[in-house]
Amino acid sequence: MRVDPAIFKAYDIRGIFPDQLDEAVAHAVGRAFVTLLAARRVIVGRDMRLGSGPLAAALIRGLTDQGADVVDIGMVATDQFYHACATSGLPGLMVTASHNPPEYCGFKMVRRMPYLLSGKEGRGEGGIQDLRRIVEEEAYGPVPARRGAVSSLDVTSSYVDKVLGGIDAAALAPLKVIADTANGMVGPVLLRVYGSLPVRLTGMYLEPDGRAPHHGFDPMQAENRAALQQRVLAERADVGFAFDGDGDRFFVIDDRGRFVPGDFVVALLSEYMLARHPGAKIVYDLRCSWAVRDRVAACGGIALMERVGHSFIKPRMFEEGAVFGGELSGHYYFRDFHGADSGIVPSLLLLQLLSARRVGLAELLAPLEAKYHLSGEINSRVDDPPARMRALAARYADGRLEWLDGISVSYDDWHFNVRPSNTEPLLRLNLEAYSRPLMEARREEVLAVIRG
Repeated sequence: MRVDPAIFKAYDIRGIFPDQLDEAVAHAVGRAFVTLLAARRVIVGRDMRLGSGPLAAALIRGLTDQGADVVDIGMVATDQFYHACATSGLPGLMVTASHNPPEYCGFKMVRRMPYLLSGKEGRGEGGIQDLRRIVEEEAYGPVPARRGAVSSLDVTSSYVDKVLGGIDAAALAPLKVIADTANGMVGPVLLRVYGSLPVRLTGMYLEPDGRAPHHGFDPMQAENRAALQQRVLAERADVGFAFDGDGDRFFVIDDRGRFVPGDFVVALLSEYMLARHPGAKIVYDLRCSWAVRDRVAACGGIALMERVGHSFIKPRMFEEGAVFGGELSGHYYFRDFHGADSGIVPSLLLLQLLSARRVGLAELLAPLEAKYHLSGEINSRVDDPPARMRALAARYADGRLEWLDGISVSYDDWHFNVRPSNTEPLLRLNLEAYSRPLMEARREEVLAVIRG
């Protein structure tokens, strides 16, 4: 079968519907998934995108044509899908394109929780390129003796019980929370979860709508969180929460209406987790601020740096017995939530932390902001990314160099990481220093080397 190889990404299958990814491809992916995993029963969920319904139907036909029974959990957030796979012990496919624009659709694929199929080798188990080869070669094996059956399952109640079981709801203060779910998948289940809490919740764009009528699905983009920031400030809310389209990423606005960098959220949640699990291990991605490393050490924990991406973070957590993992990009992983990433779980833990500390979020952030000065992620389009990274290695040969994921260079008072994009000729810079003038000067210096 002819299929656009570009849709097989590092962490999922993703493309424009129906130009790159249509019902025929979805049917083939279903058949290939059964063949690759020798799956007998498979969980299927989907998001609110306009193409996800047709793709889910075609995917289910492919799975059942190849002899697998399907447990259809309907339209859910991705962390609900992970919960279903974990509690059933089954592999699964989630029809979603996460935070991408409305014209995209795709599939996230669980081999067995917490392991997803990925396109990378390393700590993950791969599988996406194997799936592609099966589709291209139509190597589905013998015709199955029977066609699979389809059943339905509502996982919402058990999911709500699971996430609420991780907090002490009675200890929460009546905090004022504004939550923007971007017309994605979190809105309905957020109302279920927060409906039993003593917080004052105001929702924005809670109705799932694949057209994205108000703003895009990715809160990392400043324009997609601007309305939330304005409302937090105007309504004097204690905190604002933003969720991406499929609900596996989480972002925070503080009581000043300012966006909180993801690595500062990792540092705060690490402190909370270590209070509950003294001496525990925390995994964080190598782009993160030194605030994570330092805060974990100060709280008596063990900080473990890892490559970027779930296919590295999740296995490292499992191998090390870590209780928590965090990424700059808003992914937060919890041992007690099946080792999976979730948007709602960290929102609850942050409310618990704010309630216990009895101070505003800005006050909790003040020590971090005073010491750690961040560039944020800066993308540069370059003709030859490997050559630019070699140039960085030569220019900063007197620093401490690591090649774990791109190039990382550290000095006593500043450090940076530069990684290539998986899909474009881009280099991504994250840099930090112990003063703002130093950060700004080093940022411009490194960018000059990157951009030639």
